[in-house]
Amino acid sequence: MTPSVVIACLALAVWLYLVFLRGGFWLGRHYDESEVPDAPGAWPAVSAVIPARDEAELLPTTLQSLLAQDYPGPFAIVVVDDQSSDGTQAVVRSLADGAKREVELVSGAPLPAGWTGKVWAMHQGTAHAEAAAPDYFLLTDADIDYAAGALRRLVARAKGRGLVLTSMMAELNSESLAERALIPAFVFFFQMLYPFSWVNCMDCKTAAAAGGCMLVDRRALARAGGVVAIRGALIDDCALAALLKKEGPIWLGLSHSIRSLRACPHFGDIRRMVARSAYAQLRYSPLLLIATVAGMAMTFFAGPVLALFAAYPAELIAASAWALMTIAYLPILRSYRLSPLWAVALPVIAAAYVALTLDSACQHWRGKGGLWKGRSQAFAAKR
Repeated sequence: MTPSVVIACLALAVWLYLVFLRGGFWLGRHYDESEVPDAPGAWPAVSAVIPARDEAELLPTTLQSLLAQDYPGPFAIVVVDDQSSDGTQAVVRSLADGAKREVELVSGAPLPAGWTGKVWAMHQGTAHAEAAAPDYFLLTDADIDYAAGALRRLVARAKGRGLVLTSMMAELNSESLAERALIPAFVFFFQMLYPFSWVNCMDCKTAAAAGGCMLVDRRALARAGGVVAIRGALIDDCALAALLKKEGPIWLGLSHSIRSLRACPHFGDIRRMVARSAYAQLRYSPLLLIATVAGMAMTFFAGPVLALFAAYPAELIAASAWALMTIAYLPILRSYRLSPLWAVALPVIAAAYVALTLDSACQHWRGKGGLWKGRSQAFAAKR
């Protein structure tokens, strides 16, 4: 058996495993809109907590979408201004005046040692909201736009299933060329890393969440030690999911009615987004980085290269691996309403993500890891 045949067989084995044995991650079966949960007998109280650092541009849309929720129960909003310099506080005050829901503004304290910025803001916001003793915290980013019935469905699902964490991966922007090329793959790789069916199964250890929208049971969070328990987490959503899954069932899904307003019109914008946390995902380990690059090469590059340039039978085996890869990518493209021809480009897109991961490691080695809005936070995540 020639080396090319061996590599082709390995590539095919990888994709047979991914397609048939990894929780059906690629099928996209877990959508917010795929079911209509039964309404609870009594609607619980919810406090939304929004960490906001220099979000004067996007926060008005986010706040207005939350204020427009048709939620029947008590619902209040707490915005934590995380040392903004762009007029975020003024925006919040102007929107709070005359609002039908209570909107409170918390001026964030300086970032303490050992904390990452967003987690510190979340801690201050939940501590402030604790006085009202809500049943749930809605931990949401300042760039998320909610359709009118989104909160109602979130709470109904959480109550009906007894969930301690209900999280929705917001639909990301996919308008520019950079976004169409890289954003669906970002979601695809996340699903591959954290199959949603495994996340949503109590008997599986896999835990993940999407930080833009997390409905958290307040009492479960308190039992788990509160937000302080993840104070140094750079990937705070998955850290919170791992913490709370020990307290009860969690649920993660995709959504079309919860959208991110954050645009990434240029490839450099996506580079900064990925560089912030990619190396943190690998626990800052050079060995894991090498293993990841090798694994990506076997998974995404070996099949197409051998299918194009190897001789029979390696080319046929490799082409089968490439076909499975292409088929697996189609559902997320359909979800984002993009041409299926993007699936053929997945090996090139994967190569771009390998480059971005290496760039994330380089940023960390240069002392700029976790850079976000002027803060380099990888030091806190390593503590």
